[in-house]
Amino acid sequence: MTANGWFQIGLFIAAIFLITKPLGIFLVRVFERERTFLDPVLRPVEKILYRISGVDEQKEMSWIEYGVSMLLFSAVSMFLLYFMERLQHWLPFNPQKLANVTPDLAWNTAASFTTNTNWQAYTPETTMSYLTQMAGLAYHNFASAAVGIALAIALIRGVARHESNSIGNFWVDLTRCFLWVLLPACLVGSLVLVSQGVVQNLKPYATAQLVEPQAVQTQGPDGKTTTQIVTQQTIALGPTASQEIIKMYGTNGGGFFNANSAHPFENPTPFSNFFEMVLIFAIPSALTYTLGRMTGSRRHGWAVWAAMTALFLVGVSATYWAEAKGNPQLSGVNQVASDMHSGGNMEGKEVRFGIANSALFATTTTDASCGAVNGMHDSFTPLGGMIPLVNIMLGEVIFGGVGSGLYGMLVFVILAVFIAGLMVGRTPEYLGKKIETFDVKMAMLSVLISSLTILLFAAIAVVSKFGTSSISNPGPHGLSQILYAYTSSVGNNGSAFGGINANTLWYNTSTAFAMLLGRFFVVIPILAIAGNLARKKTAPASLGTFPVTGPLFSVLLISTILIVGALTFFPALSLGPILEHLLMLSGKSF
Repeated sequence: MTANGWFQIGLFIAAIFLITKPLGIFLVRVFERERTFLDPVLRPVEKILYRISGVDEQKEMSWIEYGVSMLLFSAVSMFLLYFMERLQHWLPFNPQKLANVTPDLAWNTAASFTTNTNWQAYTPETTMSYLTQMAGLAYHNFASAAVGIALAIALIRGVARHESNSIGNFWVDLTRCFLWVLLPACLVGSLVLVSQGVVQNLKPYATAQLVEPQAVQTQGPDGKTTTQIVTQQTIALGPTASQEIIKMYGTNGGGFFNANSAHPFENPTPFSNFFEMVLIFAIPSALTYTLGRMTGSRRHGWAVWAAMTALFLVGVSATYWAEAKGNPQLSGVNQVASDMHSGGNMEGKEVRFGIANSALFATTTTDASCGAVNGMHDSFTPLGGMIPLVNIMLGEVIFGGVGSGLYGMLVFVILAVFIAGLMVGRTPEYLGKKIETFDVKMAMLSVLISSLTILLFAAIAVVSKFGTSSISNPGPHGLSQILYAYTSSVGNNGSAFGGINANTLWYNTSTAFAMLLGRFFVVIPILAIAGNLARKKTAPASLGTFPVTGPLFSVLLISTILIVGALTFFPALSLGPILEHLLMLSGKSF
């Protein structure tokens, strides 16, 4: 580990801290319908959209109405994407004449992008046409992010309001998120990426002449191997920058190219790498300040931010240490990380980013529900690869995805104040509202749905040939590959241990269901909590009230997250990455 590496990590945290308050204030103004500098341009557009769609912006919804609207919007969007994939060969903007996507892969991809997971069991540049990428996938990058933010705002309203039967209007929140929060930032941000060299065009793929012919071996259906001399290379192009910006800002993660953010057309420079990482945390971090501002307790918002930051620093430090230390089996090889470009475990990493930026990117993308990668997590050391896996298992509440990180964290806040109430022997309270049986049941239901889905699907896969036949490594690393696949799907992350072949009927079908369960069956109990909290009266704090604004609360919140995660997943982790680490120390690798 080097001073340069720690400086980059510190600079990243400083940048996130500096944008948290101003962006948080902007979000408050947008969703409280206060005036912003974009109103003269966007307010007329908003009114036209309401008039066309028949939305009454003054009408508010109960949590049930809000939830039904969200589910209907997501379902219609998902099926439109499915049919676009199935028909893309006959649709325009397909200069490569790519074939229609197979039914199981189309279903998986539609579920993936609708749920903000962006799990990709395919090679984008050889599977998806420009139209599917732009009008299908990129649209869902905006839509799924907007839905997540709207749900977080609805929960904040539930906490902030009292004696109310409504938590807002889904269609209004969705529209304002599109127009004010996502589109302007992405318009400017995409130009920044283009300035760094990110590709943006609609040209057919380019062809380059190889300096030296290459012999390529292929295996036919009959099992015979044939050798072909290749003299040209096809270079994929396309409208990348416009999808890359929302991929990061909306914590989506689905790459335009198979190599994702390790590809020079998606992430060409050190500045673009830093810029994209900041984009991942921008809205999730800002929403903590929005929480404090809208509930009238800014110190509470900062306490939640402090808990997230502490967990992030522990995770990135552990990943950086594990990768910089390298593999002890490579005796005689200099693995000491002496600078950004050498030392430690460089397998699966871009030399231009090095260990520090690879560890930082991996931690950031799995703390959030982004899933974009600039290195291969499958090639990390056992403990280095375990941290991204644990980040998702904890619920991606360490800043988390846009919206989903905050409402996931508020579930743990409710559990933390419930535990605190039990310790002081009185009814737990959260910002003046009593936390009762219904709230705790819904919070636990949300947590249990995620963990049960992960472990159930993983258990089926590891004892079935259709599950184990897709892994590339035996032993504990193979278990980690399967466990990561379902953890990433349920957590709506989308990154993977790339050694697993997920483009099979079993994995396409099962991970699609895991994504839908991890998104919508988790959200419904959270909306129920929002509706229940909004109806409650508020009471002034007393001597027995546990404060949710200081370091003690942050420590309790962190402890609750870690205890729930450890009790749920430690047995699985002990058979996967922990066992692999111990075997590596004893001289065995997988």
